[in-house]
Amino acid sequence: MRDPVAIARDLLRCPSVTPAEGGALDCLERLLAPAGFAVERMTFTQPGTAPVDNLYARVGDARPHLVFAGHTDVVAEGDAATWTHPPFAGEVAGGHLYGRGAVDMKGAIACKIAAVLDHLHARGGRTAGSISFLITGDEEGVAVNGTVKLLQWAAARGATFDHCILGEPTNPDALGDMVKIGRRGSQNGTLVVSGTQGHVAYPELADNPVRGIVSLIAALDAQPLDDGSAHFAASNIEFTSIDVGNDTVNLIPAQARARFNIRFNDRHSRAALRALVEARAAIASGGRVRWHIDWDASNADVFLAAPSAFVELISDAIESVTRRRPALSTSGGTSDARFINDYCPVVEFGLVSRTMHKVDEHVATADLVTLTRIYREILERYFA
Repeated sequence: MRDPVAIARDLLRCPSVTPAEGGALDCLERLLAPAGFAVERMTFTQPGTAPVDNLYARVGDARPHLVFAGHTDVVAEGDAATWTHPPFAGEVAGGHLYGRGAVDMKGAIACKIAAVLDHLHARGGRTAGSISFLITGDEEGVAVNGTVKLLQWAAARGATFDHCILGEPTNPDALGDMVKIGRRGSQNGTLVVSGTQGHVAYPELADNPVRGIVSLIAALDAQPLDDGSAHFAASNIEFTSIDVGNDTVNLIPAQARARFNIRFNDRHSRAALRALVEARAAIASGGRVRWHIDWDASNADVFLAAPSAFVELISDAIESVTRRRPALSTSGGTSDARFINDYCPVVEFGLVSRTMHKVDEHVATADLVTLTRIYREILERYFA
């Protein structure tokens, strides 16, 4: 068995903070090319964003075609002095591997690599179909020069994917807890209320937008957007800041702004969601508040990989190794699965999520071995 701990350690030693490649994709190429993978590297750019390095590797030319997707970029480490183990040293201590990206998600990528290399070795370098790796470097960033363009690039060259496994950390407490079969969508916006600036001693000559924005926020918070659906929790709107830009205590401001985020389920499209929020704001304003909403561009749509034979195969493989039947969930934030879903069914299964993005991010070395066994079992069942 290939050692997933050694592979993960080497990846953690690559300082690949978004959008830097940091040597992580070089590391993967050195592992995949000798195993017979056709490895291609490409850099995507877009005005106003940093260029991002990406990797696509494939072995085999038949179907079914299973894709292992993921990202080698990581969030910044913060104050490195607060870490017990240096964030990019890949140190093992007390049965745990420490480093930025250990959980999210270099550890899972290491397990995928180890499982696939073992699978190929056991079959003389061949598999009954095709296996691909689709690895990006900007999942933790703006996500415009990575997976979305890498998928377009592959499709333009005739690649057809049957199923995908994304290695995001999905388990709350232990391996086998949870498989993600979907994600809610995400939409940001800014509620803007306009008033008339004036002296606080003469309110009749002004129009205070603070009153208006408070009343609209209260109204939008008061009524649920929905009560959930078969596979999703209820959608929710959360206001995260209120700003008037006013440093003067005796001045009525001219404008008030409130930032918010909506996590929405499959009962809404983005267009319908925006229309619903604006209709409720219009009712709440009663024609007395001058308001509008500035909607941010979004590529985080809701998606669902409906329960299927593939989902059952994944769940069966996990249970056979861990003796735990995973829950099928759509909880959590967004991921690159929202892009992959447009090309093939995708599920997410990776490591335990407790320490992701935290100081002293770490993974149990035993979990790396177990996750490799799970991915190997999935491969055996998928290509049986």
